[in-house]
Amino acid sequence: MLKNKPRDVQVFPVATDTRILRSRSQSRLRFEIEYALAKGTTANSYLIESDKSVIIDPPGETFTQIYLEALQQRFHLEDLDYVILGHVNPNRAATLKALLEIAPQITFVCSNPGAINLRAALENPDLQILVMRGEETLDLGNGHNLQFIPTPNPRYADQLCTYDPQTEILYTDKLFGAHVCGDQVFDEGWEVYNEDRRYYFDCLMAPHARQVETALDKLADFPARMYGTGHGPLVRYGLIELTKAYREWIQQQASAELTVALIYASAYGNTATLAQAIARGITKAGVAVESINCEFTEPEEIRAAVEKAGGFIIGSPTLGGHAPTPVQTALGIVLSTATNNKLAGAFGSFGWSGEAVDLIEGKLKDAGYRFGFDTIRVKFKPDDATLQLCEEAGTDFAQALKKARKVRSPRQPATNVEQAVGRIVGSLCVLTAKEGDRSSAMLASWVSQASFSPPGLTIAVAKDRAVETLTHTGNKFVLNILKEGNHLGLMKHFLKPFGPGQDRFADVAAQETESGSPILTDALAYLECSVQNRMESGDHWLVYATVESGKLLDTDGVTAVHHRKSATHY
Repeated sequence: MLKNKPRDVQVFPVATDTRILRSRSQSRLRFEIEYALAKGTTANSYLIESDKSVIIDPPGETFTQIYLEALQQRFHLEDLDYVILGHVNPNRAATLKALLEIAPQITFVCSNPGAINLRAALENPDLQILVMRGEETLDLGNGHNLQFIPTPNPRYADQLCTYDPQTEILYTDKLFGAHVCGDQVFDEGWEVYNEDRRYYFDCLMAPHARQVETALDKLADFPARMYGTGHGPLVRYGLIELTKAYREWIQQQASAELTVALIYASAYGNTATLAQAIARGITKAGVAVESINCEFTEPEEIRAAVEKAGGFIIGSPTLGGHAPTPVQTALGIVLSTATNNKLAGAFGSFGWSGEAVDLIEGKLKDAGYRFGFDTIRVKFKPDDATLQLCEEAGTDFAQALKKARKVRSPRQPATNVEQAVGRIVGSLCVLTAKEGDRSSAMLASWVSQASFSPPGLTIAVAKDRAVETLTHTGNKFVLNILKEGNHLGLMKHFLKPFGPGQDRFADVAAQETESGSPILTDALAYLECSVQNRMESGDHWLVYATVESGKLLDTDGVTAVHHRKSATHY
């Protein structure tokens, strides 16, 4: 295990003339929703040495020094010919500048949008750049005749995948990755990564499902035996299954009855991070997202997405006291296209002032739109608590859309089966969890003992619950078992609607376990649990957890039991 180990670079041969350099960190590197499982990550870079030599995807500035040290121990950078960039972001600038100082002869290889981003990130208009649009190849010799596949999406408009026919490795950049750190270079026992890969997909790919499907169609033309991912273990043993899973997850998004158009631009990445967290909240509630980066999207595409969507959300940075021109153009399209019975939302990040967010909010209010959440304004870089607020705001937005749809469709009487299933009785409990600055809770009655040794239980957690994010493998939670007689107050408290980011434990008597999860002191008993596994079960996750400690708080009390009349209602 790498836990508590310092950051390092693991170097390993993976194919003919090809090595991987895995920059590893056990800690969570960045405040972004995709890293929220806090299992560390690897930034994967690749070195191909043939007649010509190339580095694929150097890591960000967190690893610049240790990466260059590891690289120079094994390779003379003066002999380096090319650096291929699957995507460009400002975080990589420090490493690329350091490479250029040592090896000024480098030619960068990237997509056309990547070339624009690269010149801006390095503040150098005279870089040597080869732009790959999909038809060109790069011959390194000895059969390494690299082919390139542009796979853009709204978050990574410059994404470029690379295929080496000599080794049959497909370098997939952001696709097929996972934020998990370990010693394994390849995905032996690949099923252990299923949860991490699904979470990564839900955070990064689900809001761009249409573009990801197009990318998969392109990549299907290249006979890969291995995916050289940007993060996590290389995909070799579970390649077929993971590719199939991506198709299935995309189809889940495509089959959603409701869609939200999420329109944004991002100057420094912060607004895009907020958009990603909002999108995650929407998709986990069973509503699809059409993510639109208006800097790279044609007006007609924006108009079509807004017309189709049940609601829309607009996000913007503030630059020089204004919204960027692409955002203003998109806002004009929305105001002229969307009927004002569609649900709206606004968000944005800023450094010193937030006029852009105020502009969007004011225009939408003047046009008579109803808002699905309070406008979100974030100064500088978002933290964990802010991302939780954004995710919960997205879920609230999706639930409001679904509620409006139900109002238009009269409720049907419960069937005999639904009435019968509803008679299954469960104890009334409150699941509470806390990790860092994030905390949440939910009322639960779908709880059952699952094992004697070790003592374990299962609990069904709806996908759109705010606490769902805190019930992944490795997380800890407390199950507070309520007491008959005084349960109504706690039941009423945890059933009421909470605003995004609102403290669930205000006005409730509670104390914390060593792990930080709240114990409700008025409960009958509590169990501190550790999540061991999760299984997708329709609109819920079935969570299996083992009990690590617990206590009966009232020896004379009786467990509160929940009686329902139908399987379709709480």
